[in-house]
Amino acid sequence: MTMLETQGLAAREAGRVLAVAGTAAKNAALEAAARAIEARQGELLAANAEDLAAARAAGMRTALVDRLALDEGRIAGIVEGVRQVAALPDPIGQVVKMDTRPNGLIIGKRRVPLGVIGIIYEARPNVTVDAAALCLKSGNAVILRGGKEAFRSNRAFVAVLRDALEEAGLPRDCVALVEDTSRESANELMNLTEYLDVLIPRGGAGLIQSVVKNARVPVIQTGVGVCHVYVHEGADLDMAARILHNAKTSRPSVCNAAECLLVDRAVARDFLPMAWQLLQTKHVELRGCPETQAILGEVVKPAEDADWDTEFGDYILAVKVVSGFDEAVDFIAAHGTGHSEAIVTADYFAAQRFLDVVDAAAVYVNASTRFTDGFEFGLGAEIGISTQKMHARGPMGLEELTSSKFVIYGTGQIR
Repeated sequence: MTMLETQGLAAREAGRVLAVAGTAAKNAALEAAARAIEARQGELLAANAEDLAAARAAGMRTALVDRLALDEGRIAGIVEGVRQVAALPDPIGQVVKMDTRPNGLIIGKRRVPLGVIGIIYEARPNVTVDAAALCLKSGNAVILRGGKEAFRSNRAFVAVLRDALEEAGLPRDCVALVEDTSRESANELMNLTEYLDVLIPRGGAGLIQSVVKNARVPVIQTGVGVCHVYVHEGADLDMAARILHNAKTSRPSVCNAAECLLVDRAVARDFLPMAWQLLQTKHVELRGCPETQAILGEVVKPAEDADWDTEFGDYILAVKVVSGFDEAVDFIAAHGTGHSEAIVTADYFAAQRFLDVVDAAAVYVNASTRFTDGFEFGLGAEIGISTQKMHARGPMGLEELTSSKFVIYGTGQIR
């Protein structure tokens, strides 16, 4: 057997134990993990410092270095996320429905774990803990395969998590890390059909499309975030400027950051200078349509066709002036990725129509797209943000990591 097959078999066996472990045992393991992360913060930060040094030496972009970086505050946030997951209701065993048929059979539907989940992700060490915590609470074993940029951080976190599982009396192999970060290991994981029940990619467009195209394991597709902020002619322009600034600059490397601004022609001459006054404090590069260039001048680079479809993940914003509501929603339909879309307006009817017609996992009125997040939505953490339309859409929390089975009670019925 290959190393991955060995891990897969161990995860399958551990998952059978975890699936029936009960809420108290799972919560005890999560609390043990939270305490261990706090107690071993020094070794986690030391491992992350090695990853950061290697990333900077390799010339990694500043925005991506930010995604990789840990500090005491971010570790505290990770710990809080684990404890939030522990505090959430356990979905496993929940009876979704129960009916009695005319023949006397009682037929119910109950939530069960998916089984063994594989996760392929990039340079986000917090994903390691978020994913493990959510899988643990939902009764799923997990095999994690992070990128080489975060390898030392991921290895340190998984060591802490496996020790916590053992302390709580659960199998260490409920959480495993693929230590080979080569393309070959990713390809093998995508085809580990004998052991994996589902595969979840989390990262940029290239990673996600590669997994969707090449995997034989069923895939839950998480989304590339080409997110728009649309400033309607009925907007409070001060509010709109603040929302845009937050959506673009608070953390530009993440998938819920705004990548494109649409602004109604009726307010463009007033709004764009206000927006630029805030955006330039973060040195945001603007790539705009001819009307945007005419209003703001040489600070705007001419937008190319590809810019309207690009998840920049950086301090870059595409800007387009539109004739009104219909052109804005048509543009979003043509260039959005179904992730998060926002309108800023005081017009109730425009807001409601936007909610109705825009097809995305999260649609906002007068708020930043940056809230599309499991923690912010009260899910404790997230495994990813799904932009597909199967059983999971938007931030994926505990319920999205479950399946269901029918349970039938009879009194001797035959057919």
